[in-house]
Amino acid sequence: MDTYETLEITVADRVATITLNRPQLRNAFNENAITDLTMAFDEASQDKDVRAIVLAANGPAFCAGADLNWMKKMAGYSAAENEADALRLADMLRTIYYSPKPVVARVQGDCYAGGMGLVAACDIVVVAEGVSFCLSEVKLGLIPATISPYVIKAMGDQAARRYFLSAERFDAREAHRLGLAHEVVPAAQLDAKVGEIVKALVGNSPNAVREAKALVRDIAGLPIDDVLLADTAGRIAAIRASDEGREGVAAFLEKRKPSWLT
Repeated sequence: MDTYETLEITVADRVATITLNRPQLRNAFNENAITDLTMAFDEASQDKDVRAIVLAANGPAFCAGADLNWMKKMAGYSAAENEADALRLADMLRTIYYSPKPVVARVQGDCYAGGMGLVAACDIVVVAEGVSFCLSEVKLGLIPATISPYVIKAMGDQAARRYFLSAERFDAREAHRLGLAHEVVPAAQLDAKVGEIVKALVGNSPNAVREAKALVRDIAGLPIDDVLLADTAGRIAAIRASDEGREGVAAFLEKRKPSWLT
């Protein structure tokens, strides 16, 4: 993969690890980081050799949200410039959320404001004990608008009402209770847990994982009616007839490994 100014990228064992690498600034993002993340996720998503993506960070914080120098610059923007800037952030989050590859967030340190948008856009979130979260925007006279679609999906509208309005900090256990975090582990076990999950992802049918991710995204919240029944029936019929669908069933019946594991 390409070299990026604000990120470290590694690809090994069919996993792309995209690591925020501005530790001295608590991995706060600016326009360069947003561009880098968008391009890195787009590249990893299109790489046929990559079956899973890990979003990680270097240093004591996962992501502190927006870079202060970037915020100072935005203060002088016109309304049109502010909107264009916000749309670049929105596009970055959408690129992560709609990646056809499963994305695992490895959260080793505190995660605030826009950083919570990064985490919420991922599919699976693993958090170290001791991590704090905060939707701090209202303390600055702002609102978490751009990240809101992902955060509300991840933690629900009732929890979002509280934390959007109060800007209270909450810990990893609360993040787990709310559904934002799937796993909370001691910091020393973070890599092992991420590795365990990634191993499971990589061992599954790449096509089925891609379609299962789309299934959750497309079906969640829809009424169970004739349209939905036809949609889901069409999806299972299509994947049964797919190359990997046929291969997976054949491998199971023949008691052998499917082709994607050889």
